[in-house]
Parts: sequence; structure tokens; C-alpha cells
Amino acid sequence: MSDHVKLGYIGLGNQGAPMAKRLVSWPGGLIVFDVRAEAMAPLVELGATAADDVAGVAAADVISVTVLNDEQVREVIGRLAEHAKPGTVIAIHSTIEPDTAPELADQLRPKGIHIVDAPVSGGAGAADKGELAVMVGADDEAYAAVKPVFKQWASLVVRAGGPGAGTRMKLARNMLTFIGFAAACEAQVLAEAAGIDLQKLGQVVRHSDAQSGGPGAIMYRDDTKPLPPDHFLHDPFVHTRGLGEKDLNLALSLGKRTGVELPLAEVALKNLAAGLGVPHTEE
Repeated sequence: MSDHVKLGYIGLGNQGAPMAKRLVSWPGGLIVFDVRAEAMAPLVELGATAADDVAGVAAADVISVTVLNDEQVREVIGRLAEHAKPGTVIAIHSTIEPDTAPELADQLRPKGIHIVDAPVSGGAGAADKGELAVMVGADDEAYAAVKPVFKQWASLVVRAGGPGAGTRMKLARNMLTFIGFAAACEAQVLAEAAGIDLQKLGQVVRHSDAQSGGPGAIMYRDDTKPLPPDHFLHDPFVHTRGLGEKDLNLALSLGKRTGVELPLAEVALKNLAAGLGVPHTEE
């Protein structure tokens, strides 16, 4: 894709604003729109062009959309579709329903408009530094168009598949995050009941996760089938299974002694071995 295509950005909130900021120096220029004029002003000062409405952004070749929900996404893309030219690529960065992007892609394909779902992970801080991860669902032509644009604000650009795949990947990723948060809350309840300083526990967790990589440290498999004995992960995961089951049993025992229910720990103990791909087998 030529550097001289024009970019557009709609939705300049906490996530969209720092992403758009990293695009203002794009050679082909940047058109922005937000319902709040004050959200556009800092980008205009840096060289972006403010549009009067959503339709004004349709002059761009690659348009990013970061709005709140499915309803807003459909409304914005509907307005863009009325004015966009064939070949336009519209990238949705909002976390939406998994069927929304494929439906919109099918609707707009006859017009020659490409829909890309490209939710991001990392937050506004990572956007400021250009270190977001973006999970892209796109056809070949659209992916080639958006990849160099996304690299302005993302240090990891992953193509998940066709339209809709980016959203499905983001939902799995966020599920892990929030299950992890729930598990952290459960761990704090146990620690508090056992007389542990929660601030100090938090320091240890953040430090050790930074060293070990947290849950991502086990996510190197191509599928979730049981691992054959000669797989390079089999023996390390058997070791991990042993450590995990020992420590989970110890935590559950402490929970009983302190009168704390630990439902997530019970589920983890039940599912860890099979989840790792090294289920216990009767010999």
C-alpha cells in the first residue's frame, strides 16, 4: 500500500485518541471525527484535518473506528458506506459481537468496501508508545492495506483469519484476563483470611508474572489435544501439572482451615491436567 493513501479515524476517546495521534504524521494525511470538538482539537493542532461529520471521513482510504459498542459501530459504518468509494477499508477496533464484522463484510462487499475487525490489547498506555497488540480479521487485500497503518501504533500485528476472526481472538484473550482477575480476587480472600498483607502479595505477583510471563507462558500449542509423549512440551507440562496440583491442593487445604471457599481453585485442580494436554491416565 502506498504511504500516500489518506487515513481516517472516528472515535477519539481514551483508546482512540492515542492511536490516532500516532497517525498524524502519515504522508497521505489523517482525517478525524468525534462528536466532541474538544477531542479533535489536539490532533488538528498536530496536523490532522477535522471532519464535520462521519460522512466527511469517507474521503479516506483506510478508516479506523473506535466507538463504544455494536450499535454505534453499525451506525457509523452505515453512514460511511453511503459515501465511501470502492476499495475503501474500514477497520473496527471496538470489541463487538463475533458476527458483526462478517455480517458487515458481506453487506458491503458488493460495493467494494472491505470490513476489517481489528480489536486491540494493551490499553491507552501501550497505544501512546506504539506497543499495542492488534488481532486482525481481514481478507488478503484489506490486510495488506491495514498492516502498515497498524504498525504505527502496534508492535504486534497478528492476522487471526478472515473478517470476524480478530474479534473471536480478542474474546478469548479477554476471557483469560477477566478469569485471571477473578482468580486474583479469590487468592486475595485466601491470603487475607490467612493473615497475609495483600499489598505485599500484589508486589510478589506482579514481579513473578513479569519474570514467568503469566498464563501466556503455557500458550505455545497448536491445538488442545493431549500431547504425545515425544512432544517437546510434554515433559515440561507434566512437571507443571505436578507443581500445580500440589500447590492447588495446599491452597485448598488452607482454605478449609481458614473457612474460605475457593471455587476457582477447585475448578483449576479438576481441569489443569487435561487443559495442559497431559491428563492423568490409568496405567
